[in-house]
Amino acid sequence: MKPNQQKRIYIYAKDVERITGKEPTYCRTLLARIRLIYGKKKHQGVTVDEYCEYMGVSREEIEQFL
Repeated sequence: MKPNQQKRIYIYAKDVERITGKEPTYCRTLLARIRLIYGKKKHQGVTVDEYCEYMGVSREEIEQFL
């Protein structure tokens, strides 16, 4: 992480594309699945921590992509 850069709360489909190398449709579907599992509504975002927990990776591993 760059100096003085704040950590982000939410993760977006574009971030998931960079992390996984998958197509945009897969990334949007994955985030929708995570939202469903955590009982969130459509307008609610997926947090970086929720994504990490679901995918089984540490936050440090994906921060380079954010």
